[in-house]
Amino acid sequence: MRNSTLHGVIEAFATEAAMLLCGETASGAEIPFELVDTADGPRGRIPLYCYRPLTDAFISDRLGLLSALPTYTPAARAVSGLEGVDAYLRQRGETRIPSDRRGCADAALRAFLNVLYDDRSEFAFDPDRFEATYDELERALYEGRAVTTVVAPLLGIALDPGTTEVPLGDGLALIRGDALEDAPADAVWGDAEEPQVLILLTVAQDRAAPAPVSVARVRFRRTLTALRLFERGGFALGPIAWTRIDSGTWRSVPLGGSGRPRLAWRVPAEQEDEVRAFCNLLARRTPRGGEAAWALSRFEMGCERLAPFEALTDYLLALRALLEPEGPSSGRLAGRLAAICARPEDRAAVAERTAHAISLERAVIAGLAAAQPGVDALVDELAEHLRALLRDVLCGHLEPDLCAVADDLLAEATA
Repeated sequence: MRNSTLHGVIEAFATEAAMLLCGETASGAEIPFELVDTADGPRGRIPLYCYRPLTDAFISDRLGLLSALPTYTPAARAVSGLEGVDAYLRQRGETRIPSDRRGCADAALRAFLNVLYDDRSEFAFDPDRFEATYDELERALYEGRAVTTVVAPLLGIALDPGTTEVPLGDGLALIRGDALEDAPADAVWGDAEEPQVLILLTVAQDRAAPAPVSVARVRFRRTLTALRLFERGGFALGPIAWTRIDSGTWRSVPLGGSGRPRLAWRVPAEQEDEVRAFCNLLARRTPRGGEAAWALSRFEMGCERLAPFEALTDYLLALRALLEPEGPSSGRLAGRLAAICARPEDRAAVAERTAHAISLERAVIAGLAAAQPGVDALVDELAEHLRALLRDVLCGHLEPDLCAVADDLLAEATA
């Protein structure tokens, strides 16, 4: 086995598919058969016949049920992110290979089940037969290539007790450390009693190619950014990543610190698809320039300060870039922020607390903010408003010109 993530999602789908198909036959559905001549010898021999189950036709008639299984989408997503799927389909005798990746993945899963149950008249899950079928799939996918894996601890997050892995697409996944075979002990176990969540990238490439550590850094960082925008919490990447080729020895590489982890946010099972979709959306829509990009970088700087009050200036600079291009002397930041982030009846209170946060900035610069009562809660509140603004702009729920949005709301309130 060269790709444990792919193996896991395919096995989960095959197991669930076996239960569904067994249920179909138990409820009275019949597998069609064909009569085949099995006799060998010269012409004039006495023909011998036997019945061959047409499991491929039985499975094809139930593709709608199979594709509705909870494990189908993760399996299709994992397969669609790999090169070599068309080679597997040609090896299995497919003549019409879809032109899109998802179509190829659907065809590959159907072909996989056909091989798994070829010439069988019952659908109980057979681990040995599954491993042989999966080995054939991997050989076709990775012929002449190596599978490079890069992992790093993702701090401040935990998975649902019933979840071991959350695939994010294109070889990227979140996985519970103890679920990754032969994972480095230093990556799996931190200070907590339960195993850490790892962010994992799996890439198939030529054996002579260098390990894709730089690619992993970028994709890990984008995922970290997405989580910070998705949910309030203290998310961070561990300072060390590990990489290996196929099942070789793990090699540590520096990754760099990236924040202050706090109490872990546990991803509810029913929210995993939403997290996956948001991470993929942010990967496509992360701004490369302009006020939003600058504000996002300042937001992340604030997330990585050791003490919350130290982040006050970062958050205020980000908000000024989005809502106060006239400069701090205009005094418009508090009112515009309250107009967008608060209900009409709460705007005065939010504007007052924002103005108070602005007045504390000098105390932060002078090193006196820690003595102010409630400053950490005030900074966290400001960070929450900034996070909501950035998330809604990047998702398209708010127009990028936030000043115009706020001024329109204030004009409506005045009218």
